[in-house]
Amino acid sequence: MALGLEKAGFAAVALVEIDSHACATLRANRPSWNVLEADVRTLDPVGYEGVELFAGGVPCPPFSVAGKQLGADDDRDLFPTALDMIERIRPKSVFLENVPGFAASRFLGYRRALATRLNELGYWVDWAVLNASDYGVPQLRPRFILVALQERFVPFFEWPAKEPAEQTVGECLADLMGQGGWPEASSWADGANGIAPTLVGGSKKHGGADLGPTRARAAWSKLGVNGLSLADAPPGPDFPSETMPRLTLRMTARVQGFPDSWRLSGGKTAAYRQVGNALPPPVAEAVGRSLANALMRETPVRRSGQQLSLQAQMA
Repeated sequence: MALGLEKAGFAAVALVEIDSHACATLRANRPSWNVLEADVRTLDPVGYEGVELFAGGVPCPPFSVAGKQLGADDDRDLFPTALDMIERIRPKSVFLENVPGFAASRFLGYRRALATRLNELGYWVDWAVLNASDYGVPQLRPRFILVALQERFVPFFEWPAKEPAEQTVGECLADLMGQGGWPEASSWADGANGIAPTLVGGSKKHGGADLGPTRARAAWSKLGVNGLSLADAPPGPDFPSETMPRLTLRMTARVQGFPDSWRLSGGKTAAYRQVGNALPPPVAEAVGRSLANALMRETPVRRSGQQLSLQAQMA
């Protein structure tokens, strides 16, 4: 998210992250960024009042179909913390993301409660489920995106236009798959002629450096990829042609939309967790540009039904 928002023109005032490896990654790639290694629930937001944008990836386990979907009853639910910080900071805009499961009907009451609180704080609220493949990423990866704006900026906001991925998985990874001298790399790329399923990064409690549960691995298999684990290096000259190759960490990062120059800290599992749990930078950039456009009051847009009811906004 931070990388995508940087590309959209935002300068990071502070980045709060509890994972030490993720903090090391941020510092390694952007030494000038103010990275705070802390539990956001303990952070005092004094000094950050009135920022242009409050953005965050709220932990997804409370709403993920892979979990128990406890919502507000899950102690990892940080939406209340985000709302408390928004009330104290009063940013001009808000950008929160979560798993698409949060759009399910069972969480309708929760979404309406969020909207009510934000409305009371003076924000217009809207949400959408965006697919990464609609914003240049060769991966499906649907994400729930919530945006909120102070009323004076609302007439200038529109959701980003779709720019479908131009590459298949094979086209995206052909050069990396052939780096080790595997003579079948080109043939493999021709066969991997689809969009990747959602990368699953796992958590500290569950999951390692693999491409996800059974269903995800089956989807990767159709693209000619062994999803049981990640490889330390691309296949070499003697790699059997009848065997499906595994992806390397760098390959997964590229499928997620990270530039090859982005360095990842920690061991393979810790580094892959950062990749698999990330909001693809191109998606963050697309939403960030729409918000930046509204904040600069450029290109007014006539939105049909702009004065949405609370139920319509968060239904």
